[in-house]
Amino acid sequence: MHLSKRVQQLKASPIRRLNIYAEEAAKRGIKIHHLNIGQPDIETPSVFLEAISNCNMKTIKYEHSRGSKELISKIQGYYERLGIHYDENEIIITNGGSEAILLSLISIFDEGDEMLVAEPYYANYNSFYDILNIKRNIVRTYAEDGFHLPSREIIGKSITKKTKGYLFSNPSNPTGVVSTKRELDDIAYLAKKHDFFIISDEVYREFVYGDRKAISFGTYNDIAENVIIIDSISKRFSACGARIGCIISKNKEFMEAIFKECQARLSVPTLEMIGACALYDLPHDYFESTRKEYNNRRKILFEELSKMDGVFMREPEGAFYVLAKLPVKNAEDFAIWLLKDFNIDNETVIFAPAEGFYATEGLGRDEVRMCYVIDAKDLKKAMRILKEGLIKYKKEVEK
Repeated sequence: MHLSKRVQQLKASPIRRLNIYAEEAAKRGIKIHHLNIGQPDIETPSVFLEAISNCNMKTIKYEHSRGSKELISKIQGYYERLGIHYDENEIIITNGGSEAILLSLISIFDEGDEMLVAEPYYANYNSFYDILNIKRNIVRTYAEDGFHLPSREIIGKSITKKTKGYLFSNPSNPTGVVSTKRELDDIAYLAKKHDFFIISDEVYREFVYGDRKAISFGTYNDIAENVIIIDSISKRFSACGARIGCIISKNKEFMEAIFKECQARLSVPTLEMIGACALYDLPHDYFESTRKEYNNRRKILFEELSKMDGVFMREPEGAFYVLAKLPVKNAEDFAIWLLKDFNIDNETVIFAPAEGFYATEGLGRDEVRMCYVIDAKDLKKAMRILKEGLIKYKKEVEK
């Protein structure tokens, strides 16, 4: 018996690939500061579990394949407060943002079709591309430019007659970049000119720092038929395990296709949707407090990394990630060494090697993605471990 070729070609997630080494270190009594996974440590608002606890259903039944009317209404209200109107049939609830992306790609792409991709990009997109045999048309971005997109003309060189979509996150995972109005205007222009979909992953919308602003593609009314918004409660409300996301689009044909896919997987968990409804009732100052906390951590991470010899990165603008170049030949080897052979007071650190966030062979080998999702005290400890680890590694391993 043989498994399918599509599953055999899947690669392990670079975000979780080192977990086996972390588990072994933990067995040895080593405390590990996790900077590898975007799992916020901020407490999930209590209203989520309270709403579920107060549920008096005698039987937990299937919900509608589109999602509960109440949750869709709450999401409509959330977008109304952003100045964007969506009808009820333009929103479908999904099992997290990841299912929303997968269902969208299934609806749009046939095998061999092409996706416009700016690298580096969220590594788990690769699993979807590989399963569906979607070819990547690469647009390179550079740390020196803060990972912002190049000109419209340069992007256009990566578009072919088989390009059917552009998928990106704004604010960005893994770079922390926040797309400018110029960048969004250029993508909108190219999508209209070449008639492709824009799949805009906007799950980090609230986490933008300084005077920057995350502009939603939902505000681009002239290309509404091209736009698909991916959203989720995971990061916004620190509820990653609840697995509640949504697909939003004014393209009726696309949404009808998504609905048929959702019918095939029956429905999203009923209780989690009840909890999610309560989250959307939280006052807006909830986001102000969480943003303030992440901003403080962002400053710590950037300041500490800036002090380390040979480390290069730009200050992250949004989300809770930074992509940094380290003075090592292979960041994955260094990360494994930190887990196996190095600690300070029985503590060490784990991050995600960045090679898996690139499609171009060889890029990102000396880079890492770090998430500032642990408290400030532990973050400072993690930075000390990284700094001392780099010094020892350069002297004893890469000498």
